[in-house]
Amino acid sequence: MLNKTGVPTAEDVKTVSPSEERLNKGPVAIIECFQRLPCNPCTEACKQGAILPMQDINDLPKMDFDKCNGCGVCLSRCPGLAIFVVDASYSSTEAIVRIPYEYVPVPQAGNKVVGVDRAGEELGTFEVKKVQSGGPKNKTYTVWLVVPKELAMDVRSIRLGGVRHAR
Repeated sequence: MLNKTGVPTAEDVKTVSPSEERLNKGPVAIIECFQRLPCNPCTEACKQGAILPMQDINDLPKMDFDKCNGCGVCLSRCPGLAIFVVDASYSSTEAIVRIPYEYVPVPQAGNKVVGVDRAGEELGTFEVKKVQSGGPKNKTYTVWLVVPKELAMDVRSIRLGGVRHAR
């Protein structure tokens, strides 16, 4: 299905997701990379050793969720924008989802944005908690979004400028 639509299935996502117990322990990176291609900046970026060494540069990255501290360095280094950090321990009802963002304008803390799923479907309007710059060499920003806990594994991008409905 992924090769036809470009959208991973729930089964695809489950293969790369941490346990609910790990999600609730604190921030953790989730690598939603499903296509074999020559790439390894995430592996090189992870100083915790949470992204396991690859035998072949075409291998899919594999995570040791117990070693991941959710620092997010891998997120900002992924050229495929395929890494997200989820912190389900943020509050009893809300989670933080950190999303890579490479568009302009860049949202600011306090802005309300539309959160969308992997297929671009609207999931609601959410507050931007924080925005981190990737620095002068890495133009990828990280947008920290406050979402209901039940949507933490679904919100994967944002849209600025209000809600757009299907025509």
